[in-house]
Amino acid sequence: MSGDLCLANAQIVLPDQVVTGSVTIAGGIIAEIIEGDRVPVGAVNCAGDLILPGLVELHTDNLERHIEPRPEVDWPHLSALIAHDAELASTGITTVFDALRVGSIHSGKARYSDYARKLADELLSARAEGFFKISHFLHLRAEICSETLLEELAAFGPQDRVGIVSLMDHTPGQRQFRDLTALKTYVTKKRGLNDAEFVEHVENLLELQKRLGAKHETGAVTEAVRLGAVLASHDDTTADHVATSFANGAGFAEFPTTVEAARACRAHGIAVMMGAPNLIRGGSHSGNVAAEELAKADLLDIVSSDYVPSALLLSAFRLADIWGDLPRAVATVTANPAKAVRLTDRGALQTGLRGDVLRVRKLGQTPLLCGVWSQGHKIG
Repeated sequence: MSGDLCLANAQIVLPDQVVTGSVTIAGGIIAEIIEGDRVPVGAVNCAGDLILPGLVELHTDNLERHIEPRPEVDWPHLSALIAHDAELASTGITTVFDALRVGSIHSGKARYSDYARKLADELLSARAEGFFKISHFLHLRAEICSETLLEELAAFGPQDRVGIVSLMDHTPGQRQFRDLTALKTYVTKKRGLNDAEFVEHVENLLELQKRLGAKHETGAVTEAVRLGAVLASHDDTTADHVATSFANGAGFAEFPTTVEAARACRAHGIAVMMGAPNLIRGGSHSGNVAAEELAKADLLDIVSSDYVPSALLLSAFRLADIWGDLPRAVATVTANPAKAVRLTDRGALQTGLRGDVLRVRKLGQTPLLCGVWSQGHKIG
Protein backbone atom coordinates (compact mmCIF):
# COMPACT_ATOMS: atom_id res chain seq x y z
CA MET A 1 0.00 0.00 0.00
CA SER A 2 1.34 3.42 -0.99
CA GLY A 3 0.43 6.53 1.00
CA ASP A 4 -0.18 7.45 4.61
CA LEU A 5 -3.69 6.05 5.03
CA CYS A 6 -5.88 3.65 3.07
CA LEU A 7 -9.53 3.05 3.92
CA ALA A 8 -10.54 -0.06 2.01
CA ASN A 9 -13.56 -2.29 1.40
CA ALA A 10 -15.86 0.68 1.95
CA GLN A 11 -18.92 2.20 0.33
CA ILE A 12 -17.44 5.42 -1.00
CA VAL A 13 -19.84 8.34 -1.43
CA LEU A 14 -18.59 10.06 -4.57
CA PRO A 15 -20.21 13.26 -5.93
CA ASP A 16 -22.59 11.31 -8.20
CA GLN A 17 -22.63 7.70 -7.01
CA VAL A 18 -21.74 5.26 -4.24
CA VAL A 19 -19.14 2.61 -5.10
CA THR A 20 -17.31 -0.16 -3.28
CA GLY A 21 -13.65 0.71 -3.11
CA SER A 22 -10.75 2.27 -1.26
CA VAL A 23 -9.54 5.80 -0.59
CA THR A 24 -5.83 6.49 -0.12
CA ILE A 25 -4.60 9.70 1.48
CA ALA A 26 -0.96 10.77 1.17
CA GLY A 27 0.55 14.00 2.46
CA GLY A 28 -2.86 15.12 3.65
CA ILE A 29 -4.34 14.89 0.13
CA ILE A 30 -6.59 12.27 -1.46
CA ALA A 31 -4.11 10.46 -3.68
CA GLU A 32 -6.15 7.58 -5.07
CA ILE A 33 -9.67 6.18 -5.24
CA ILE A 34 -9.96 2.62 -6.54
CA GLU A 35 -13.10 0.53 -7.02
CA GLY A 36 -13.26 -3.02 -5.64
CA ASP A 37 -13.34 -4.78 -2.29
CA ARG A 38 -9.63 -5.62 -2.09
CA VAL A 39 -7.97 -4.76 1.25
CA PRO A 40 -4.25 -4.01 0.74
CA VAL A 41 -1.73 -4.92 3.44
CA GLY A 42 -1.77 -2.19 6.09
CA ALA A 43 -5.11 -0.74 5.01
CA VAL A 44 -8.06 -0.19 7.32
CA ASN A 45 -10.77 -2.75 6.45
CA CYS A 46 -13.97 -0.73 6.65
CA ALA A 47 -16.12 -3.86 6.21
CA GLY A 48 -18.68 -2.08 4.05
CA ASP A 49 -18.97 1.11 6.09
CA LEU A 50 -19.57 4.39 4.26
CA ILE A 51 -16.76 6.84 3.54
CA LEU A 52 -17.89 10.49 3.25
CA PRO A 53 -16.09 13.81 2.88
CA GLY A 54 -15.62 15.78 6.09
CA LEU A 55 -18.54 18.05 6.90
CA VAL A 56 -18.32 21.79 6.16
CA GLU A 57 -20.20 24.00 8.66
CA LEU A 58 -20.99 27.62 7.70
CA HIS A 59 -23.09 28.90 10.62
CA THR A 60 -22.83 27.55 14.13
CA ASP A 61 -23.62 29.24 17.44
CA ASN A 62 -21.70 26.52 19.25
CA LEU A 63 -18.63 28.62 20.09
CA GLU A 64 -20.77 31.29 21.74
CA ARG A 65 -22.40 28.55 23.83
CA HIS A 66 -18.95 27.50 25.05
CA ILE A 67 -17.72 31.00 25.92
CA GLU A 68 -21.00 31.92 27.64
CA PRO A 69 -22.46 28.67 29.01
CA ARG A 70 -24.94 30.70 31.08
CA PRO A 71 -26.09 34.31 30.67
CA GLU A 72 -23.37 36.68 31.96
CA VAL A 73 -20.96 33.75 32.59
CA ASP A 74 -17.70 34.38 30.69
CA TRP A 75 -15.81 31.07 30.40
CA PRO A 76 -12.00 31.10 29.84
CA HIS A 77 -11.76 31.53 26.09
CA LEU A 78 -8.87 29.24 25.17
CA SER A 79 -10.46 26.39 27.10
CA ALA A 80 -13.79 27.14 25.38
CA LEU A 81 -12.17 27.25 21.94
CA ILE A 82 -10.46 23.90 22.40
CA ALA A 83 -13.60 22.25 23.79
CA HIS A 84 -15.65 23.66 20.89
CA ASP A 85 -13.11 22.36 18.37
CA ALA A 86 -13.08 18.89 19.94
CA GLU A 87 -16.88 18.74 20.00
CA LEU A 88 -17.15 19.58 16.30
CA ALA A 89 -14.48 17.02 15.41
CA SER A 90 -16.41 14.38 17.32
CA THR A 91 -19.47 15.03 15.13
CA GLY A 92 -17.67 14.80 11.78
CA ILE A 93 -17.28 18.53 11.12
CA THR A 94 -13.79 19.10 9.70
CA THR A 95 -14.23 22.71 8.50
CA VAL A 96 -16.11 25.37 10.45
CA PHE A 97 -16.90 29.05 10.00
CA ASP A 98 -17.27 30.18 13.60
CA ALA A 99 -20.10 32.71 13.90
CA LEU A 100 -19.18 35.76 16.01
CA ARG A 101 -21.65 38.57 16.62
CA VAL A 102 -20.56 42.08 15.66
CA GLY A 103 -22.79 44.94 16.75
CA SER A 104 -23.61 45.61 20.40
CA ILE A 105 -26.39 47.17 22.47
CA HIS A 106 -25.30 49.03 25.60
CA SER A 107 -28.72 50.27 26.77
CA GLY A 108 -31.52 48.37 28.51
CA LYS A 109 -31.35 45.12 30.45
CA ALA A 110 -30.98 42.91 27.35
CA ARG A 111 -27.65 44.51 26.46
CA TYR A 112 -24.90 42.87 24.46
CA SER A 113 -21.25 43.87 24.73
CA ASP A 114 -18.48 43.81 22.11
CA TYR A 115 -16.52 40.56 22.18
CA ALA A 116 -15.81 39.56 18.56
CA ARG A 117 -12.43 41.22 17.99
CA LYS A 118 -10.90 39.84 21.19
CA LEU A 119 -12.28 36.35 20.62
CA ALA A 120 -11.18 36.39 16.96
CA ASP A 121 -7.63 37.25 18.07
CA GLU A 122 -7.66 34.33 20.48
CA LEU A 123 -9.10 32.00 17.84
CA LEU A 124 -6.57 33.03 15.20
CA SER A 125 -3.72 32.67 17.69
CA ALA A 126 -4.85 29.19 18.70
CA ARG A 127 -5.12 28.25 15.03
CA ALA A 128 -1.60 29.53 14.33
CA GLU A 129 -0.26 27.54 17.31
CA GLY A 130 -1.80 24.34 15.93
CA PHE A 131 -4.15 23.79 18.87
CA PHE A 132 -7.14 22.80 16.74
CA LYS A 133 -8.08 19.43 15.30
CA ILE A 134 -10.16 20.90 12.47
CA SER A 135 -10.03 23.87 10.10
CA HIS A 136 -11.44 27.16 11.48
CA PHE A 137 -12.50 30.34 9.65
CA LEU A 138 -14.28 33.51 10.79
CA HIS A 139 -17.95 34.29 10.18
CA LEU A 140 -19.02 37.76 11.34
CA ARG A 141 -22.76 38.03 12.12
CA ALA A 142 -23.48 41.70 11.44
CA GLU A 143 -26.34 42.77 13.71
CA ILE A 144 -28.10 45.51 11.78
CA CYS A 145 -30.31 46.37 14.77
CA SER A 146 -27.49 47.42 17.11
CA GLU A 147 -25.57 50.51 18.24
CA THR A 148 -21.95 49.76 17.27
CA LEU A 149 -21.95 47.55 14.17
CA LEU A 150 -19.74 49.62 11.88
CA GLU A 151 -17.22 50.44 14.59
CA GLU A 152 -16.83 46.74 15.39
CA LEU A 153 -16.54 45.73 11.74
CA ALA A 154 -13.84 48.38 11.22
CA ALA A 155 -11.64 46.51 13.72
CA PHE A 156 -11.25 43.65 11.23
CA GLY A 157 -9.03 43.65 8.17
CA PRO A 158 -8.19 41.47 5.15
CA GLN A 159 -5.39 39.86 7.18
CA ASP A 160 -8.05 38.19 9.34
CA ARG A 161 -9.31 36.23 6.31
CA VAL A 162 -12.94 36.64 7.32
CA GLY A 163 -14.85 34.08 5.29
CA ILE A 164 -18.46 35.21 5.75
CA VAL A 165 -20.30 38.38 6.71
CA SER A 166 -24.01 37.73 7.27
CA LEU A 167 -26.60 40.50 7.51
CA MET A 168 -28.68 39.81 10.62
CA ASP A 169 -31.76 41.97 11.15
CA HIS A 170 -33.56 40.85 14.29
CA THR A 171 -35.94 43.81 14.42
CA PRO A 172 -39.13 42.65 16.20
CA GLY A 173 -42.17 42.03 14.02
CA GLN A 174 -40.40 40.86 10.87
CA ARG A 175 -38.20 38.09 9.44
CA GLN A 176 -37.41 35.44 12.09
CA PHE A 177 -39.43 37.26 14.72
CA ARG A 178 -42.62 38.14 12.85
CA ASP A 179 -44.33 36.48 15.81
CA LEU A 180 -43.43 38.51 18.90
CA THR A 181 -44.41 35.55 21.05
CA ALA A 182 -41.43 33.60 19.70
CA LEU A 183 -39.14 36.57 20.38
CA LYS A 184 -40.47 36.95 23.90
CA THR A 185 -39.94 33.26 24.67
CA TYR A 186 -36.36 33.44 23.38
CA VAL A 187 -35.29 36.71 25.03
CA THR A 188 -37.02 36.30 28.37
CA LYS A 189 -35.61 32.81 28.81
CA LYS A 190 -32.07 33.80 27.81
CA ARG A 191 -31.94 37.21 29.52
CA GLY A 192 -34.50 36.85 32.31
CA LEU A 193 -36.65 39.82 31.31
CA ASN A 194 -40.02 40.51 32.87
CA ASP A 195 -42.96 41.73 30.76
CA ALA A 196 -42.17 45.44 31.18
CA GLU A 197 -38.50 44.91 30.38
CA PHE A 198 -39.41 42.94 27.25
CA VAL A 199 -41.64 45.78 26.03
CA GLU A 200 -38.79 48.23 26.66
CA HIS A 201 -36.41 45.93 24.76
CA VAL A 202 -38.73 45.78 21.73
CA GLU A 203 -39.15 49.56 21.70
CA ASN A 204 -35.37 50.01 21.90
CA LEU A 205 -34.79 47.68 18.94
CA LEU A 206 -37.44 49.40 16.84
CA GLU A 207 -35.84 52.78 17.55
CA LEU A 208 -32.39 51.47 16.62
CA GLN A 209 -33.70 50.05 13.34
CA LYS A 210 -35.38 53.34 12.46
CA ARG A 211 -32.29 55.40 13.30
CA LEU A 212 -29.43 53.16 12.13
CA GLY A 213 -30.83 50.21 10.14
CA ALA A 214 -30.29 51.54 6.61
CA LYS A 215 -26.85 52.94 7.45
CA HIS A 216 -25.76 49.68 9.06
CA GLU A 217 -26.95 47.51 6.16
CA THR A 218 -25.18 49.64 3.55
CA GLY A 219 -22.06 49.83 5.67
CA ALA A 220 -21.95 46.09 6.36
CA VAL A 221 -22.18 45.31 2.64
CA THR A 222 -19.26 47.67 2.01
CA GLU A 223 -17.27 46.11 4.83
CA ALA A 224 -17.83 42.60 3.47
CA VAL A 225 -16.29 43.71 0.17
CA ARG A 226 -13.35 45.31 1.97
CA LEU A 227 -12.74 42.13 3.96
CA GLY A 228 -13.01 39.89 0.88
CA ALA A 229 -15.78 37.90 2.57
CA VAL A 230 -18.77 36.12 1.09
CA LEU A 231 -21.96 38.00 1.95
CA ALA A 232 -24.92 36.04 3.29
CA SER A 233 -28.47 37.19 3.87
CA HIS A 234 -30.37 36.00 6.93
CA ASP A 235 -34.04 35.22 7.54
CA ASP A 236 -35.29 36.61 4.22
CA THR A 237 -39.09 36.40 4.29
CA THR A 238 -40.39 38.06 1.12
CA ALA A 239 -39.41 38.27 -2.54
CA ASP A 240 -38.52 41.91 -1.90
CA HIS A 241 -36.11 40.87 0.85
CA VAL A 242 -34.43 38.49 -1.57
CA ALA A 243 -34.26 41.12 -4.32
CA THR A 244 -32.42 43.38 -1.87
CA SER A 245 -30.09 40.54 -0.88
CA PHE A 246 -29.34 39.90 -4.55
CA ALA A 247 -28.62 43.59 -5.13
CA ASN A 248 -26.28 43.53 -2.11
CA GLY A 249 -24.38 40.61 -3.65
CA ALA A 250 -25.42 37.82 -1.27
CA GLY A 251 -23.92 34.47 -2.18
CA PHE A 252 -26.23 32.37 -0.06
CA ALA A 253 -29.30 32.80 2.11
CA GLU A 254 -29.29 31.64 5.72
CA PHE A 255 -32.61 30.25 6.91
CA PRO A 256 -35.21 31.92 4.64
CA THR A 257 -38.45 31.87 6.61
CA THR A 258 -40.97 31.22 3.80
CA VAL A 259 -41.39 29.21 0.62
CA GLU A 260 -41.81 32.54 -1.20
CA ALA A 261 -38.34 33.66 -0.14
CA ALA A 262 -36.76 30.30 -1.00
CA ARG A 263 -38.31 30.36 -4.48
CA ALA A 264 -37.05 33.90 -5.00
CA CYS A 265 -33.56 32.79 -3.95
CA ARG A 266 -33.65 30.04 -6.54
CA ALA A 267 -34.78 32.51 -9.21
CA HIS A 268 -31.86 34.82 -8.35
CA GLY A 269 -29.27 32.02 -8.18
CA ILE A 270 -28.80 32.39 -4.40
CA ALA A 271 -28.12 29.11 -2.58
CA VAL A 272 -30.62 28.29 0.20
CA MET A 273 -29.31 27.15 3.58
CA MET A 274 -31.53 25.73 6.31
CA GLY A 275 -30.86 24.51 9.83
CA ALA A 276 -30.35 20.85 10.62
CA PRO A 277 -32.38 21.09 13.87
CA ASN A 278 -35.33 22.34 11.82
CA LEU A 279 -35.00 19.31 9.54
CA ILE A 280 -34.57 16.77 12.35
CA ARG A 281 -37.34 18.20 14.55
CA GLY A 282 -39.74 18.47 11.62
CA GLY A 283 -40.16 22.24 11.83
CA SER A 284 -38.82 25.61 12.93
CA HIS A 285 -38.76 26.48 16.64
CA SER A 286 -39.74 30.03 15.57
CA GLY A 287 -42.76 28.93 13.55
CA ASN A 288 -41.16 29.57 10.15
CA VAL A 289 -41.07 27.30 7.10
CA ALA A 290 -39.96 23.70 7.65
CA ALA A 291 -36.68 22.63 6.06
CA GLU A 292 -38.34 19.38 4.98
CA GLU A 293 -40.94 21.34 3.02
CA LEU A 294 -38.18 23.15 1.13
CA ALA A 295 -36.33 19.87 0.54
CA LYS A 296 -39.43 18.26 -0.96
CA ALA A 297 -39.93 21.35 -3.15
CA ASP A 298 -36.32 21.11 -4.43
CA LEU A 299 -35.45 24.40 -2.72
CA LEU A 300 -32.71 23.29 -0.31
CA ASP A 301 -28.98 23.46 -1.14
CA ILE A 302 -27.03 23.70 2.12
CA VAL A 303 -27.61 22.52 5.68
CA SER A 304 -26.05 24.08 8.79
CA SER A 305 -25.90 22.52 12.25
CA ASP A 306 -26.96 25.91 13.69
CA TYR A 307 -27.13 25.16 17.43
CA VAL A 308 -26.73 21.31 17.46
CA PRO A 309 -23.39 20.17 15.95
CA SER A 310 -24.34 16.48 15.86
CA ALA A 311 -27.42 17.33 13.77
CA LEU A 312 -25.36 18.01 10.64
CA LEU A 313 -24.44 14.39 9.86
CA LEU A 314 -27.90 13.22 10.89
CA SER A 315 -29.50 15.72 8.51
CA ALA A 316 -27.63 14.34 5.49
CA PHE A 317 -29.14 10.91 6.06
CA ARG A 318 -32.56 12.41 6.68
CA LEU A 319 -32.32 14.14 3.30
CA ALA A 320 -31.16 10.89 1.69
CA ASP A 321 -34.39 9.30 2.90
CA ILE A 322 -36.43 12.19 1.46
CA TRP A 323 -34.64 12.35 -1.90
CA GLY A 324 -33.58 8.73 -2.30
CA ASP A 325 -30.15 10.06 -3.29
CA LEU A 326 -27.30 9.80 -0.76
CA PRO A 327 -24.65 11.66 -2.83
CA ARG A 328 -27.01 14.61 -3.33
CA ALA A 329 -27.85 14.66 0.37
CA VAL A 330 -24.19 14.48 1.44
CA ALA A 331 -23.38 17.40 -0.88
CA THR A 332 -25.64 19.67 1.20
CA VAL A 333 -23.20 19.35 4.12
CA THR A 334 -19.94 19.08 2.16
CA ALA A 335 -19.56 20.21 -1.46
CA ASN A 336 -22.32 22.81 -1.55
CA PRO A 337 -21.23 24.78 1.52
CA ALA A 338 -17.61 24.59 0.38
CA LYS A 339 -18.59 26.03 -3.00
CA ALA A 340 -20.67 28.79 -1.37
CA VAL A 341 -17.62 30.10 0.49
CA ARG A 342 -15.17 29.57 -2.38
CA LEU A 343 -13.25 26.69 -0.82
CA THR A 344 -12.09 24.66 -3.80
CA ASP A 345 -9.79 22.26 -1.94
CA ARG A 346 -12.39 20.25 0.02
CA GLY A 347 -15.97 19.05 0.17
CA ALA A 348 -15.79 15.94 -2.02
CA LEU A 349 -13.98 12.63 -2.35
CA GLN A 350 -11.82 13.44 -5.35
CA THR A 351 -8.10 13.02 -5.98
CA GLY A 352 -6.17 16.19 -5.25
CA LEU A 353 -8.57 17.44 -2.57
CA ARG A 354 -7.91 17.55 1.18
CA GLY A 355 -7.96 14.24 2.97
CA ASP A 356 -10.86 15.19 5.25
CA VAL A 357 -12.94 12.02 5.47
CA LEU A 358 -15.46 10.25 7.68
CA ARG A 359 -16.22 6.60 8.27
CA VAL A 360 -19.92 6.07 8.96
CA ARG A 361 -21.96 2.97 9.77
CA LYS A 362 -25.75 2.86 9.63
CA LEU A 363 -27.44 1.73 12.84
CA GLY A 364 -30.99 1.32 11.62
CA GLN A 365 -31.80 4.78 10.26
CA THR A 366 -29.15 6.49 12.41
CA PRO A 367 -25.62 7.20 11.14
CA LEU A 368 -22.93 6.09 13.59
CA LEU A 369 -19.64 7.95 13.21
CA CYS A 370 -16.77 5.45 13.40
CA GLY A 371 -13.82 7.63 12.42
CA VAL A 372 -12.86 11.19 11.50
CA TRP A 373 -9.71 12.18 9.64
CA SER A 374 -8.46 15.73 8.93
CA GLN A 375 -5.84 15.83 6.17
CA GLY A 376 -5.31 12.13 6.77
CA HIS A 377 -4.76 12.49 10.53
CA LYS A 378 -7.24 10.67 12.77
CA ILE A 379 -8.98 13.16 15.04
CA GLY A 380 -12.03 11.21 16.13
